[in-house]
Amino acid sequence: MAGQGMTGLRETGTVEAQPGAYCRTCLNAVAPDVPACPSCKGRRILRHAELNSLAIAHIDCDAFFAAIEKRDNPELEDKPVIIGGGRRGVVSTACYIARIYGVHSAMPMFKALKACPDAVVVRPDHTKYSREGHRIRELMREVTPLVEPLSIDEAFLDLSGTQRLHGAPPAQTLLRLQREILDQVGITVSVGLSFNKFLAKTASDLEKPDGFAVIGRAEVLDFLAPRPVRAIYGVGPAFARKLERDGLHTLADIRRRGAKAMAQRYGDMGYRLARLSRGEDHRKVDPVGERKSVSSETTFNTDHGDKETLEGVLWRLCVKVADIMKTKDISGSVVTLKLKTSAFKTRTRRRTLSEPSQLADTLFRVGRELLAAELDGTQFRLIGIGFSELTQAMGDTGDLLDPQAIRRATAERAMDQARAKFGTDAVIKGRALKPSKR
Repeated sequence: MAGQGMTGLRETGTVEAQPGAYCRTCLNAVAPDVPACPSCKGRRILRHAELNSLAIAHIDCDAFFAAIEKRDNPELEDKPVIIGGGRRGVVSTACYIARIYGVHSAMPMFKALKACPDAVVVRPDHTKYSREGHRIRELMREVTPLVEPLSIDEAFLDLSGTQRLHGAPPAQTLLRLQREILDQVGITVSVGLSFNKFLAKTASDLEKPDGFAVIGRAEVLDFLAPRPVRAIYGVGPAFARKLERDGLHTLADIRRRGAKAMAQRYGDMGYRLARLSRGEDHRKVDPVGERKSVSSETTFNTDHGDKETLEGVLWRLCVKVADIMKTKDISGSVVTLKLKTSAFKTRTRRRTLSEPSQLADTLFRVGRELLAAELDGTQFRLIGIGFSELTQAMGDTGDLLDPQAIRRATAERAMDQARAKFGTDAVIKGRALKPSKR
């Protein structure tokens, strides 16, 4: 790993490395062993034994909402700033000064102000943030068409094959992009560079703010071994507690347990964690654009209010949504049920999951509970279901309070494989065999 003046860890194994070093002040290439830049005398040197061999990046804006507000109001520059609602709201973003006091995103506002009573609270301006986020996205796309947004303020980039276009290796191009975002938008971003998405995202968190960190192939096993399971993107608090109760505190612990044992214990998520513990991630950077939700709905020919009919249709919609989620390799943290009454009034009900999911089983079970609360004799002409708050899929553990969740998740994956091989009608879950009355 390397960053501002840091040298890489010891090299192990055989790697076709292309060493490089760049001055982060003037952005010029320098000799890998110089303590300071010969041109500008700057000492912020980015160096790594594989620096010019890597092309997958993750760029994350530093405390984005707060940074935009500080840019627009210089009086806030040296003050702790919290973006969020009133005392009964939650923290949307906290600047790095406020974070020193323990303030963090999703913290209740009254706790944040208790921890940092001198903080300046600013109401969020999502229109402005969206506008600035799109400006940054366009600067990214000028560097490479392979930009995969994760949210308004972060994205993956694949710069493979861009060296001839930009006259520079990906690392130097990313340094130029980092400077361009600062000059044109007025905020800093942190960059992680590696050979896959998991490691690039891991690297971007290492040196915030205004960081640039690198994880190469030779150092992966040594670097990942001591990292806590809670630090892995996609491992939520509930799942982390379960792993730790089972004696799995670090990625080295997971590696020792082995892929087979992890899959047997934790299902698909266990298998993925075993792969990540070895630094394996074969997902490609997918420039499909930012998807906010995945849903499916249907309008009945005649109105319905009975449980059996509505649940039968709901299951079919859940399968459609889950198929899309799996194809796009994304998971959702919020389930939304939509109903439209015979009087054309819309009812929308939501529930946040303890862990992101992409499974039809999870979507249906939550959707069915939301539906049950609405079965009061009302006749419905439309029903819809969907996932939102989307993230990259990291595997499904199901409901950790349900001992059968992993078994059902495994069965669903097996049905998916059978349908892919023999056709969509090859394997149909019992509930879907019942005809719907439409």
